[in-house]
Amino acid sequence: MAKVKYYYDADTLSYRKIAVKKSDFFKKTVYGFFSILLIAFIGFVFLSQFIMSPNERSQKRELENLKLHYDLLSKRMEESSSVLSQLQERDNNIYRIYFEANPIPDEQRKAGFGGVNRYKSLEGFDNSTMITKLTKDIDVLSKQLVVQSKSLDEIVVLAKEKEKMLASIPAILPVKLVDLTRMASGYKWRMHPILKIRKFHKGMDFTASVGTPIYASGNGTVIRSQRSATYGKVVYIDHGYGYKTIYAHMSKLKAKRGQIVKRGDLIGYVGNTGRSVSSHLHYEVHKNDVALNPINFYYGDLTPEEFLAMQKASEEEGQSYD
Repeated sequence: MAKVKYYYDADTLSYRKIAVKKSDFFKKTVYGFFSILLIAFIGFVFLSQFIMSPNERSQKRELENLKLHYDLLSKRMEESSSVLSQLQERDNNIYRIYFEANPIPDEQRKAGFGGVNRYKSLEGFDNSTMITKLTKDIDVLSKQLVVQSKSLDEIVVLAKEKEKMLASIPAILPVKLVDLTRMASGYKWRMHPILKIRKFHKGMDFTASVGTPIYASGNGTVIRSQRSATYGKVVYIDHGYGYKTIYAHMSKLKAKRGQIVKRGDLIGYVGNTGRSVSSHLHYEVHKNDVALNPINFYYGDLTPEEFLAMQKASEEEGQSYD
């Protein structure tokens, strides 16, 4: 029941009932109704910023999942690109040089795509930048793979024509990977362990137990098998085509001077002779009497992952073992 309201009449000195018009009552009812609707709408808009519907929650989870997959895919792209870069470097600086073929210029390997905007259809979305970048990276990697694939096809043809040379070039680890304790030091400036001065280390040191077998890394002729003050018991192999390899600090020599060896033949055993501070093999590769980085000559023995791990280990700072 509606509450009755009164007002004081000064003329009659008494309280009189306020008469409510139907039109006023209707207006108040309408205003009240719309006020409630307005408050409810504002409340809904405000709460909707914090409360998601089941569909929105599902879309959010899907978006987060897509971003996670994007990050994983980007990481794999970076790893693949790194492996491809190593393969390109070997292709230009080793394979194509071996077979007297011209290196492929970077401009050809990494040329972009001309013409119209290839990624216009990807524009206008919330994550357009992210999607476009990944698509471009995939396109660039795909094009580089095509160029590299054609180059390797050419190398195969050259290899068939120069099978003898290919068998002679150092291409395997001189010590089996399973026999290695670790890769101690690589081809770079190092602190000499005995002289205590920085000296350029021309080869790679492989730590292994005394008596671990050492193998010829390519076909060739043994031109030295002797003992020296610096290298201890050491074997030199002439592979022809300007290539020579050195295997130093052996405990026992197996190959003899003048012996013809094939890749994988046993030539001696790991030791600690000469100017050495620990049991290991010091291994060098020379081309035309210039020392080269041996890391680029294991393509016949290592997977891309093993190659990257060995390259990383060879670049670590520290002193050499000889």
